[in-house]
Amino acid sequence: MSDGLRTAGGGNDAILLDVLARRSPGGLVRWLDLIGPGLGAILLCIGIPALFATGHLDQSQLSQLGRYCCLAMVAIGLDLVWGYCGVLSLCQAMFFTLGGYACGMYLAMHGPLDGGGIPRALFVVSSDPAGMSLPWFWKPFDSAAFALSMVILVPGTAAAIFGFFAFRSRIRGVYFSIISQAATVALWLLFCRNDLQLCGTNGLTNFTHILGFDLRETSTKLGLYILSAVALCASTAAALWLTRTRFGRLLVAIRDNESRLRFAGYDPVWFKTAIFAFGAVLAGIGGALYTPQTGIVTPANMMAIESILAVVWVAVGGRGTVVGAVVGALVINLLYAWLTTLMPKAWPFIIGAIFVSVVLFMPTGLAGGWRAIVARARSWR
Repeated sequence: MSDGLRTAGGGNDAILLDVLARRSPGGLVRWLDLIGPGLGAILLCIGIPALFATGHLDQSQLSQLGRYCCLAMVAIGLDLVWGYCGVLSLCQAMFFTLGGYACGMYLAMHGPLDGGGIPRALFVVSSDPAGMSLPWFWKPFDSAAFALSMVILVPGTAAAIFGFFAFRSRIRGVYFSIISQAATVALWLLFCRNDLQLCGTNGLTNFTHILGFDLRETSTKLGLYILSAVALCASTAAALWLTRTRFGRLLVAIRDNESRLRFAGYDPVWFKTAIFAFGAVLAGIGGALYTPQTGIVTPANMMAIESILAVVWVAVGGRGTVVGAVVGALVINLLYAWLTTLMPKAWPFIIGAIFVSVVLFMPTGLAGGWRAIVARARSWR
């Protein structure tokens, strides 16, 4: 990391050797840390499409798994912010929805058009359809390149601005969680208004094509799944690489002792802002891939409960592990899909019991439990 991010009078890196020089797991644990993600990537990118091609999975199951891959990207971003940097963010669903709306506006512009080029989703909620004209900020979303850039820029820029002012004010702990949740609720209320010209509570829908491909075609559904799985694997690889760099070790130093890092000559504001924005970009990309697979994006996607569920995914999987966050997101969502068909009314109690049990009996999550089992097995040899 460049010394340009240090504050004046810094340079006492020796003070932080006990934090920055943490040894990575060795032996079998390290081998599993490397092989496990690789096997998971093979299963997601090759195994699942193969099962679909041989008829063992139907289209709905394939799309469901694709959506869960997108949600797992949200978990990765939260794990970087919370698990490594120690900042509990309750606004990841907001960034996810912003990315979803950026993609949804492009899809709506290439779906059914009414009233002289007005997307049907916007046309049907207008109080004056006859005299309606296309809002100026909708027009650029006719371009796929512009929409893609907005998927990255809107969540990333919003997170950078929000995070910079919050971190510069040294807001942390539960106070940051509260204001991040408040910002999400405020934006949710704003998006619910029809006069924002984003279709209000109805959200964006009536999607038919993406990049010229029919969303109803089996090949398009398969392509979206593969794209989601590849994006998840790429996000996981990028996050794992980032945590093994000096920047990643500085994030851990912020989590463990932010004041000590500041006294050593570093300004934590820039590091926290950077990782917060990066996590937002991952969530935005996940939202953009989620939207064409679910066929709709609404303000409900950024409700407060959605960000809290992301915290549950990371906690269950094991925060501070990246791979654990992915596993937690996939396991909880698959469990949700299964149990809500069997016991729909019992699901809130089940997810609550899982979260409480993990906090009390397995605070390191599934990933930490697995590492403990491996370490115990090695000690018996």
